[in-house]
Amino acid sequence: MLLNIKNISFSYESIRALENVSFEAREGEVLGVIGPNGSGKTTLLRCINQTLKPKAGTVLIDGEDLSRLERTEIAKKIGVVPQRFTTFPFTVFDVVLMGRFPHVDVWSGESPHDFEIVKNAMEMTGTLHLCERAIDELSGGELQRVIIARALAQEPEVLLLDEPTLHLDVNHQLEVLELVKRITKEKGLITILVSHDLNLAARYCDRLLLLSAGRLHSAGQVHEVLTPEKIREVFHVDVDVIYNERTQSYNVILVSPLG
Repeated sequence: MLLNIKNISFSYESIRALENVSFEAREGEVLGVIGPNGSGKTTLLRCINQTLKPKAGTVLIDGEDLSRLERTEIAKKIGVVPQRFTTFPFTVFDVVLMGRFPHVDVWSGESPHDFEIVKNAMEMTGTLHLCERAIDELSGGELQRVIIARALAQEPEVLLLDEPTLHLDVNHQLEVLELVKRITKEKGLITILVSHDLNLAARYCDRLLLLSAGRLHSAGQVHEVLTPEKIREVFHVDVDVIYNERTQSYNVILVSPLG
């Protein structure tokens, strides 16, 4: 399975948010998207999901152009974990069941198969024991795992996550990203993960895209993208980059802002 982004451009009226961005991602891979605020990370996810229609370029999954598909068909292919989720007084089970909406016949309603898919998604994310809890009573880490379960209930080929560790305690950040890494490998997903945390991105992503002012500055393996020179150029901060033997990942050490 292959996600192919070809020459995507997008503007908010006269403000160019993305310009000629191209890359590929394959199943079983966590592809991290990093860059400063305003570099186009969230806009890129929305263009992939077609909630924003690119002004130019195409988004292809195994050669199929998503711009030609209905919204429900796209939702069968792409699951989204948004940066913010508005809670309502639903149970956890009800929220995860919402992920089956693209597959459910409007007249016959949910089938035993749909309920089985929901159960499997909750088991995979460790949320089954929360099924009768109200969604607005959960901790941040619990809520994030439930929203991931909802996305998995869509049975997607592609999983998009927009800063999934935002506002989470450190332990929950690690738990959520360990989960994302595991389900990506087990289910053969193509996972695109936006992160503002360079160290978490370095640890949990297989490859990185570095955006700057709406353009793709660089792409490649973690050690190819997270170099002191590239970080200084894009983030305007002096850093050291070291390899951590204990985590077997690269660490970015912030030194000082550039004048």
